[in-house]
Amino acid sequence: MDSETPELDTLKKLYPKALPYHAGGKVAVFPRKRLRSIKDLGLAYTPGVAVPCKEIEAHPLSAYDYTSKSNLVAVISNGTAVLGLGDIGAMASKPVMEGKAILFKTFADVDAFDIEINEKDVDKFVQIVKAISPTFGGINLEDIKSPECFEIERRLIEELDIPVMHDDQHGTAIISTAAIINALYLVNKKVSDVKVVVFGAGAAAVACAKMYKALGVRKVVMFDSKGAITADRKDLNALKKEFICEGHYPTYKDALKGADVILGLSKGNLLTPEDIMGMNSDPLIFALSNPTPEIMPDIVKKARPDAIIATGRSDFPNQINNVLGFPYIFKGALKVRASKINEEMKFAAAHAIAKLAREPITSKLEALLKQKMSFGKDYILPSAFDERLDAVVSQAVADAAVKSGVARI
Repeated sequence: MDSETPELDTLKKLYPKALPYHAGGKVAVFPRKRLRSIKDLGLAYTPGVAVPCKEIEAHPLSAYDYTSKSNLVAVISNGTAVLGLGDIGAMASKPVMEGKAILFKTFADVDAFDIEINEKDVDKFVQIVKAISPTFGGINLEDIKSPECFEIERRLIEELDIPVMHDDQHGTAIISTAAIINALYLVNKKVSDVKVVVFGAGAAAVACAKMYKALGVRKVVMFDSKGAITADRKDLNALKKEFICEGHYPTYKDALKGADVILGLSKGNLLTPEDIMGMNSDPLIFALSNPTPEIMPDIVKKARPDAIIATGRSDFPNQINNVLGFPYIFKGALKVRASKINEEMKFAAAHAIAKLAREPITSKLEALLKQKMSFGKDYILPSAFDERLDAVVSQAVADAAVKSGVARI
């Protein structure tokens, strides 16, 4: 057995039940049809299987009727940007992809296969995914590093006729957009009036900033590792050039003066109490780095008791959790056999999630959470265990697919 790294040894001590939980893997395949007799065997395989084969050959879309394609998503990664672990490789990413598959099944009853591809070249990766795409009704890209993830997703969306979404980008964007909708509603601010400061310029940060602008945010100041993205920078790629901002910000402290929203997708413990004191009243501080946020909620509460705080962690209120979105977004897309997941469908999901948080929670959910929750500064997003998400979000996405013309039924 290979020797353990200090990091691995530390993780084992922190989470002693993790390896036993994952032992043997987290997903399996179970038959949906009976196979108990010679007659059943003749239907399941030869000769009876020839009938759906020829039907699909004649009518390709009937694959949704006679195979698992209608409820099957591929969770695909090359392991180049896995959680906070970095480029750990395709094989080491498998527990995460299996985890994604079990979330699909548990929360939305969507079947998912995890597929780990040992390939970093963009052209080859795209070719591999295209080659296996007939199996699936949708493709969830996961944990692929930036900027390659943008090109991979763009090409697959253009070249395939099934929904493709890189959840690291759009899942975070959709859920945080829902959070902003509700938080601004609570503090009575117009989306067109707020100033958003973004820490980080990776896949999720870019997707969030794009969605905020589409929502109506006019002023976004984005920081990468070299500083603010301004017109005098000569090292900006095409994606970052979309976020060139007006003004001069020698440091992020300058940008935070008069800001209304912080979106942190950078690194832990980046901000101090002094940094947030110059923000406008009722600031929204979304510190989403995991496991350590850019600034801890208790520090924010002490310095700015008027703030609304969200993190990526489940042990604090207002978790920006992608599981609020992706299972139901794909379910809605599959329901109407959508050819893609477009902006209309993403915004439909965001608004549906936001609206559900404003509804009273059910007695069943209250019993599960063992506490009373109601819409407010510590509850701007629904619980991941709110069973209403399934019907509400998937139907909103399906309706948006129909209205925007990408549904096939």
